[in-house]
Amino acid sequence: MFKHLLVPISDDSITKSELKQVVELAKKDSAKLTLVFVSDPISPYMYSDSTSSIVISEQEHQKACVKFAKKLFDKAKTQIPEDCGVDTVHVFHPNIADGIIDAANSVGADVICMASHKRSGIKGFFLRSESHEVILHSKLPVLVLSA
Repeated sequence: MFKHLLVPISDDSITKSELKQVVELAKKDSAKLTLVFVSDPISPYMYSDSTSSIVISEQEHQKACVKFAKKLFDKAKTQIPEDCGVDTVHVFHPNIADGIIDAANSVGADVICMASHKRSGIKGFFLRSESHEVILHSKLPVLVLSA
């Protein structure tokens, strides 16, 4: 059915059971698996009080993002069997959903497999869902996984 699955990851968005589901799907179809992490390209500018601020250079920010992405990829790869080949893509984009869609297009994925935070009520209203954004804007099918 699917030949190339793109799986966005973040520190809290994909659980062992969800990653297991993706691996099973990839194995059934002998599909390629690509993990993607999206970082904000703009370095944060933090205010510590009204008279001083902490500025992080773009290079320091990018280095930290690359290091963090590698940590997440390594953590996710420990849950993926060695016989299931996996690639990784680290994208810098100001909008996570658009970064995921761009990554899917650039690697030639034919489905995006995402975890859902299952937010509802007031939490769901204020904390928008990246899965929902991807579903709305992607031309590719989106498979939403739940634990």
